[in-house]
Amino acid sequence: MNQRGSAAVEFALVLPLVLIMLLGLVEVAVLARTQLEVVNAAREGARHAAADPEPAHAVAAVRNALGPAGGAARVSVRRPHVVGEPAEVIVRFPHRVAAPFLGGFTVELRARATMRVEL
Repeated sequence: MNQRGSAAVEFALVLPLVLIMLLGLVEVAVLARTQLEVVNAAREGARHAAADPEPAHAVAAVRNALGPAGGAARVSVRRPHVVGEPAEVIVRFPHRVAAPFLGGFTVELRARATMRVEL
């Protein structure tokens, strides 16, 4: 077997592994970006919960921060009516990992944010 033939065979054997690793890297990057979006949405909800006594406004702020997929988020708001106490927002967001070689599965991303009640 000559060198050109063996290089082509080696390339054909290695290419699928490289593509799988590249696809996995992209999925990890998408998952990390989505986690950052969920953390940001929890902070936005906590900001609203600290300034507004109505928990529904904090939930709406979280869903708005998550954009069109915000309806899938489960949001819990705990806000005492005492100034200076911490208001807490917890966001649980299902993220679908779409890599075909992994079979596609859902990961629940979570974020928690607290801020002191202002009013």
